[in-house]
Amino acid sequence: MSHKEIDEISGVATTGHEWDGIKELDNPMPRWWLWTFYATIFWALVYTVAYPAWPLVSAATSGMLGWSSRADLRTQMASAEAARGDYVAAVGKASVEEILADDALRQFATSAGAAAFKVNCVQCHGSAAAGSPGYPNLNDDEWLWGGTPEEIHTTIAHGIRFGGDDDTRLSEMPAFGGILSREEIDGVVAHVVALSSGGDVTGPGAEIFANNCAACHGGAGKGNAEFGAPDLTDAIWLYGSGPAAIAAQVRQPRHGVMPAWQARLGETTVKELAVYVHSLGGGR
Repeated sequence: MSHKEIDEISGVATTGHEWDGIKELDNPMPRWWLWTFYATIFWALVYTVAYPAWPLVSAATSGMLGWSSRADLRTQMASAEAARGDYVAAVGKASVEEILADDALRQFATSAGAAAFKVNCVQCHGSAAAGSPGYPNLNDDEWLWGGTPEEIHTTIAHGIRFGGDDDTRLSEMPAFGGILSREEIDGVVAHVVALSSGGDVTGPGAEIFANNCAACHGGAGKGNAEFGAPDLTDAIWLYGSGPAAIAAQVRQPRHGVMPAWQARLGETTVKELAVYVHSLGGGR
C-alpha cells in the first residue's frame, strides 16, 4: 500500500502533485456539487430519450415526446399568418389614402412595407433609403414623379421606363450633344449652376435654356413632376452637381430604369411599400 503524504498545516493528504513547491491537497468534492453533477447526468439521459438528440445516417432519433422544432415553427407561422390575415385583406381592399387614414392599418402597412423594402429596394436605394448617385434619396422632399401617397404608389406599381409595363412612367431627356454646340452647352451649364446657387441667371445661357430646356424644367428651372423633370434650383442632384457632371448629363443624359413591382409583388405589397416610403418623411 502506497504511503500518502499528509500536509502538516491542514492535516489533509496530498494528491502527490507538486508545482513550484506548491502541493495539491486531496480534499473531497462538496456533497452538494456531486449531487448536482449526478443530477445533470440524469437530466441529460432523460432529455436524449424524450427529445430528438442522437444523429443518425439521414435523420436523428425522434424522441418519445415526438416534439419537432420544424413542426413548432410551422404552427407558429400558421398562427402569425392567421393573426395578420384580416389586416392583409383590409389593406388589399383599401386605397392608399384610406390606409393612411386608419391608424391600425397604417401601422400594419408601414411595418409590412419596411420588410418588403429591405428585400426588394435596398439594393438600389440603400438600407436607409438615402439613395446613391443615380438612385433617388427617398427621405427628402424632392420627387421626380410626385410625392403624394398615390403618386408614390403609381411609381412603385408601374416603375420608370420599364419595358414590361404599359403604364410605366415615361420621359426621356434628349442628348443635346448632337443638338447644341459645345459653347451652347457650356452656356446652359453655367445657367443651371446659377439657378442652383443663386447666381446671375441673365447670362447668354438663359436664352438657350429657355429655347431647349424650359419646356420640361420650366422657365425658372423648378421642374415638372408630370414629365419626371427635376427641380434645378435646389441642392439635390441625381447624377452630380458640379459643372462637369451637369455638362455630361446635358450632352449624353443617363436614363434610369426602375422595375414595375405590382406584377412581381402584388397590389397589397405595393400599397404597403407606398405607405412605408411615404412615412420616411419626404412624402407630400
